[in-house]
Amino acid sequence: MSESASPETKVVLAYSGGLDTSVAIRWIQEKYHARVVALTVDVGQEGELRGAIDRARRNGALDAQLVDAKETFVTEFLWPAVQANALYEGVYPLSTALARPLIARTLVEVAQATGAGAVAHGCTGKGNDQVRFDVAVHTLGPHLRVIAPVREWNMNRTDEMAYAREHGIEIRTTLESPYSVDENLWGRSIEGGRLEDAAQPAPEEVFDWTSHPADWPKEPEEVAVEFEAGIPVRVNGRALGPVDLVQTMNRLAGAHGVGRIDHVEDRVVGIKSRETYECPGAIALLEAHRSLESLVLPRDLLQFKALVDRRFADLVYEGLWYSPLREALCAFVRSTQEVVTGSVTLRLHQGSARAVGRRSEYSLLAHELATYGAESRFPQELAVGFIHLYGLPNQLAHARVQAARSHRQGEENVPRVARAVLRASG
Repeated sequence: MSESASPETKVVLAYSGGLDTSVAIRWIQEKYHARVVALTVDVGQEGELRGAIDRARRNGALDAQLVDAKETFVTEFLWPAVQANALYEGVYPLSTALARPLIARTLVEVAQATGAGAVAHGCTGKGNDQVRFDVAVHTLGPHLRVIAPVREWNMNRTDEMAYAREHGIEIRTTLESPYSVDENLWGRSIEGGRLEDAAQPAPEEVFDWTSHPADWPKEPEEVAVEFEAGIPVRVNGRALGPVDLVQTMNRLAGAHGVGRIDHVEDRVVGIKSRETYECPGAIALLEAHRSLESLVLPRDLLQFKALVDRRFADLVYEGLWYSPLREALCAFVRSTQEVVTGSVTLRLHQGSARAVGRRSEYSLLAHELATYGAESRFPQELAVGFIHLYGLPNQLAHARVQAARSHRQGEENVPRVARAVLRASG
């Protein structure tokens, strides 16, 4: 598609209702002589979404659609991330990164349904989201062109606001509120303004889902989370649907300040950035899931799964949700989750969520073996033989090293223990 494209050209724009995508409607019309369909995918972002849709129409969109994808988001994207204990660089629960492949998939579906030849998004040329959108669209709809106005026009936020005023575009962002915020059920990401100075603490004004430290309850609160095959299903004994469960955990954990993340992050495009997140429910649920796994999975599986979990998180962050490797890793993770069924008690207090109790019918913690009481059935007499065989490779290796260091000086200089081990081994 060129700038002289036919007036009948149609573009489906991933529309958030924010500054970038509001300006993009008019810009695409001028630049590409195209009609714009604004698409808002509801993944749990707060705010009045219907108002955003109406605003898109007033700003010149041919049509504006709102797709409720909250439950799909939880069941198809968040629960696999919980099962994989997904934290990018061990810190970030991938809230924005997990939503992008779903939004991209919906973009492609609407483009196909409306006969559009292109899709558009409001990502910058510095961020990760451009990679996530572009790769997903090229994978799912290779016939579609991807337009990225912010990446193309190279305007800053001040320029965008001036453009909006000049063209009578209705926006909500002001010069006094310079932050760029992305929200969904799994968390909030906040960028821009004073946050760009990594040396300065994030101001309280950027936080919305986690209460001010002065308002954190003085007493801890204990919350029981129940899992079935690695998926959370109940909170404090009450069965909840996927969306309600995440929202409930956001509320409970957020009240105690859980989930504030201040992180210097390595972006896909090769630069570092200071990132600020609020992910109260995600942090609490991931802590509970890890604790339950520690109870029911054997050590070698836990160690190997940790490698898989980290690779899964990297793939999601890097925009490779629709890759054979991600699908294969998820298949492995699912195979480990059959026994991850049980309950974990979390203690929420002063910004932390800590597992303080866990139980499962599939527990590998056998009381009759682990106890130091009189009822212990652990065969302690077998420990001597086990220790001998367990340490034998080390003993032999150490003796060989000692022999190598002393071979030119005669056997009398080889330590007595090393000589004994060498002779015993032949």
